[in-house]
Amino acid sequence: MSILVAEHLIDDMNEREREIAQRCEDILPGIAANAAAADRDGEFPLANIPLLSEAGLLGLMAPEAYGGLGGGLRDWSAVSFALGTVCPSTGLAYFFHNTSASRGNLALSALEEGMFSDDEAPKVKAFAGKVLNTMGRDGKWLANYASESVKSEHSAITITTQAKQVDGGWLLNGVKSFGCATGVADRYLVTASLEGIDDAGSLCTFFVERDAPGVRGRMEWDALGMRGTATEGLVLEDVFVADDNALAIPGAFARSCRMSRSGFVGNQVAASVIYLGAAHAVYHATIKHLREKKFADSGRPIGTGPFQQQLVGQMYADLMTATLWAQRQIRIESGTDVEKDEVIQFWRTCKGQVAEYSFKVSQAALKCAGTSGTLFGTPHSRALRDLAMGLVQAFPAERGRLQTAQMLIEGEEQQSFGTVKG
Repeated sequence: MSILVAEHLIDDMNEREREIAQRCEDILPGIAANAAAADRDGEFPLANIPLLSEAGLLGLMAPEAYGGLGGGLRDWSAVSFALGTVCPSTGLAYFFHNTSASRGNLALSALEEGMFSDDEAPKVKAFAGKVLNTMGRDGKWLANYASESVKSEHSAITITTQAKQVDGGWLLNGVKSFGCATGVADRYLVTASLEGIDDAGSLCTFFVERDAPGVRGRMEWDALGMRGTATEGLVLEDVFVADDNALAIPGAFARSCRMSRSGFVGNQVAASVIYLGAAHAVYHATIKHLREKKFADSGRPIGTGPFQQQLVGQMYADLMTATLWAQRQIRIESGTDVEKDEVIQFWRTCKGQVAEYSFKVSQAALKCAGTSGTLFGTPHSRALRDLAMGLVQAFPAERGRLQTAQMLIEGEEQQSFGTVKG
């Protein structure tokens, strides 16, 4: 039995996990075929959506009862890693699609734990079902918008987008600075603050139609790397959301997030391994190049040169370091044998470490490729640009190490979400 790409990360898959990983393996050639154009044009590869949908992977994290695959963190990480080896842009946009499932799964978990009253429960269940059925049964793409450009000293993400109650629903106004698949996803999930409440208890979730009046992208996404993610953000100007498309219960969002194994909404390692997948791919492409290209005078592979071998040794060490960080995070977050506080401490550091060591792999790969590797469309150039984007993610290495240290010394995690009056 041949090894799957995903098994380079999850090396102890059970039969069910391998079946899900095989679904991704089967579509990797199609995803890869669209990657160069997505990077060159800076556009999301729309042809990848039916590939993922028909494979059932848009419902990866939706329970089977909602038409999904009932996947967990190991499955999510495996698929994200595999996508990262062929098209990190698609992998990242797909990651954020899957975060939408947390709006359903965590809400249902909180409901089971008795965190909602009898009056609240039907609305929570209906909204969660709408999220999960959209992903699983319907095989639709969701975009998930929380992040904003406003910064706060006391919280990782600050929400200024406001929801004002009107007859039959809500009016949303605000600007989301980050979020993949703008103009691509079938529907958007938007986090907003209820008007008149000034703390994190005001945060609620709303379904917004992609083409609803008052909805538009914030900017043209023309970045250094991850160019095919449609990361345009979102502008909302008096956007109407009907009551049945809103989970506008004060405190509902915060109560749901408490069900996460690793704080925030969890599963951040499933994003980190996209960068690891890109590093894995460029490492193996470089090894192949160094074996096949020969010195003109001796006929020996250029990889036998001392300069190249030093770089190969460094690449190997950095790739293994990033892999081991990711594998441990997956193990402790998907298990129950480690306390939640330790899981949170580890992921705060892990996310940056995986990104930084993966980037180091791309640096060494570019050096091995030489001048020809710097052409815009080469695997070495693309990997360097895509992996550079990991250095400026929401929790870069410096911030992650700082917050881990604060938790170890002061015993408190930074608040994940806060609000500021718009």
